[in-house]
Amino acid sequence: MGILEKIVQSKKKSLDLRKRGFPQNYLEQSLLFSRPCYSLVDSVKNSTNGIIAEFKRRSPSKGEINYCSEIVDTLTGYEKAGVSGISVLTDVSFFGGSVEDLTIARGCTKIPILRKDFIFDPYQIIESKAFGSDLVLLIARILKPQKVKELTLLAHSIGLEVLLEIHDESEFHTHVFSEIDLIGINNRNLNSFRVDPALSISLSNKIPDRFTKIAESGIRSANEIRKLKSYGYDGFLIGEQFMKGNNPAEIVHRLIQELE
Repeated sequence: MGILEKIVQSKKKSLDLRKRGFPQNYLEQSLLFSRPCYSLVDSVKNSTNGIIAEFKRRSPSKGEINYCSEIVDTLTGYEKAGVSGISVLTDVSFFGGSVEDLTIARGCTKIPILRKDFIFDPYQIIESKAFGSDLVLLIARILKPQKVKELTLLAHSIGLEVLLEIHDESEFHTHVFSEIDLIGINNRNLNSFRVDPALSISLSNKIPDRFTKIAESGIRSANEIRKLKSYGYDGFLIGEQFMKGNNPAEIVHRLIQELE
């Protein structure tokens, strides 16, 4: 069994527990559930850097990345540096996150927050809004095309945007619908977790111009961002490059200064 399959299998078990502990009608009564969402589409389009800075404590491929940096200090630092949005890993078992991290993020920032997780159930869409996110990640590799459409329409019905993550050309033909807001090309193979920085470039011309284009994983420098911009990318999701340092917000600040 590959890493991706293990993650999804584990997620299904933990999701059953969450449904019993936090029923959907309970989530829909959350104060955050009724709030208007911030738009990542607008934010990256109006930004000079397009950076979506991630908060990630660990990963299956790297193990522990950063358990020292406090989430509030890091995220407020990201916002002060001028990022377009924030990505928060909420998987517990493999990435050391939680949905409660979303609420903390929402309480300390006023920019778009992406819930980055392995989402396959409508409950997770409702949960994302209830805990403070503005958009959700859907991973084509783990979802059937009809499920992508179902989850996207549900997300839109409660004000969330959707970032669809693609890993190869075949997924464009099967999983991309007009309702999607943003399309992300993940340079990281979710089975081996190896990174191929050239993937975003090779697939860039496959993304129709009507979608907001996001490059994910393996982006390390201002020059790489400039090059990806020349291929039509609007946003750049970067996590490990920031989180592996003692002061992630300072690393973001230096990168944005170099870009601008």
